[in-house]
Amino acid sequence: MLDEFKSFSYVPPKFFYRERFFNSWVVFLLNKEVIADPDILNNQQSTGILILEDGTVFEGFGIGLEAHAVGEVCFNTSMTGYQEIITDPSYSDQIINFTFPHIGNVGTNLEDIESDKVWLKGVIFSKEITEPSNYRSLKHLNDWLKKNNIVGICGIDSRALTNLIRTKGSLKGTIVNGKSQTNDFYLGECQKWTGLKNLDLTLKVTTKDIYKWEDISIWKKETGYEKNNDYFYHIVAIDFGIKKNILRNFSNLGCKVTVVPANTTFEKIEELKPDGIFLSNGPGDPAATSMFANNCIKKILDKQIPLFGICLGHQLLGHALGCSTKKMHQGHRGANHPVKNISNSKVEITSQNHGFEIDKDSLPDDVEVTHISLFDGSIEGISSKKTSAFSVQYHPESSPGPHDSNYLFKQFIEVIKVNAKKN
Repeated sequence: MLDEFKSFSYVPPKFFYRERFFNSWVVFLLNKEVIADPDILNNQQSTGILILEDGTVFEGFGIGLEAHAVGEVCFNTSMTGYQEIITDPSYSDQIINFTFPHIGNVGTNLEDIESDKVWLKGVIFSKEITEPSNYRSLKHLNDWLKKNNIVGICGIDSRALTNLIRTKGSLKGTIVNGKSQTNDFYLGECQKWTGLKNLDLTLKVTTKDIYKWEDISIWKKETGYEKNNDYFYHIVAIDFGIKKNILRNFSNLGCKVTVVPANTTFEKIEELKPDGIFLSNGPGDPAATSMFANNCIKKILDKQIPLFGICLGHQLLGHALGCSTKKMHQGHRGANHPVKNISNSKVEITSQNHGFEIDKDSLPDDVEVTHISLFDGSIEGISSKKTSAFSVQYHPESSPGPHDSNYLFKQFIEVIKVNAKKN
């Protein structure tokens, strides 16, 4: 019996009974289908559930918007930056399971956001939302979730859920706050959803119009966000779901940035006379997005315009250079991922968020691997031997996450400088 024992911190009372075992209480599940969590063994009834496509049910307490939503369930191991994570457009159509227990401790504010709209489907916390204790906090996280129409659930065994994803891979799920239908209904909802594979989501999250970035640079504790008025280079950023802190980093280095929709033609981009072109992060399957983006990127390469890509932009550059991509078993999501820079053998601790990768077996001879993951050996960076193009899978803008890889923005500026001298 002890070999089958599993720990959990909350189970709704109707699913357990307790027995005295020496000087401790032992809790026994009455329904093995239900996996639940926290330290609240009391008479509260669950108000939120998560149902996975394999039929597994997690029960807890609903938070945020009272509704249900369907998405791919993933886990993020970051210890900080939950507001930046939630507002990252790359999480469109996903449900994030936060492995760190203390979510909500810095509240929410108007500065730590990566997009003007939240695109993810839901959030999962193991504990109740922590009360905010930070001088920048303007709103409690639960109130902010409601305002932004985000369905959430807390009080489940996030460790069990994470281990399940590690074992079975990414799973589709329905997250529910305020159950109004049967479990079979919610199970059917996630089972009939096609999932992220072969799905382009960039045209949903991208800007609809070309616009100039407002020249706001990176945040400083003393002054907040400062406006940059000194321009040296012009960068056109193709928005596949771009994060604002990427734009802030470019402004911080004296760049004027023009942001264009994901499906903008090369001819339109060329009219803007860029010194360099940036391929942004974004959601969905890169193979699906490449169906319309590949032609434009290939023309950029043919024109020898300096090109830099991050995350989805990295994968799209890979496609344009002749690589293929594939879905990962569980993905990389967190602010603690070690990456080796092959050129100098240094290890960078990075922030990551992706469920697809460049297939290392598909690399052409003129594509060089520049960075690799020390977790699983997957490709984290590439460069073209024939053009001024390079990219990384992770997020050097560090929002959230460590700043080890911020040098890549300066590296891109140096490539632009060299190209400008040639011309």
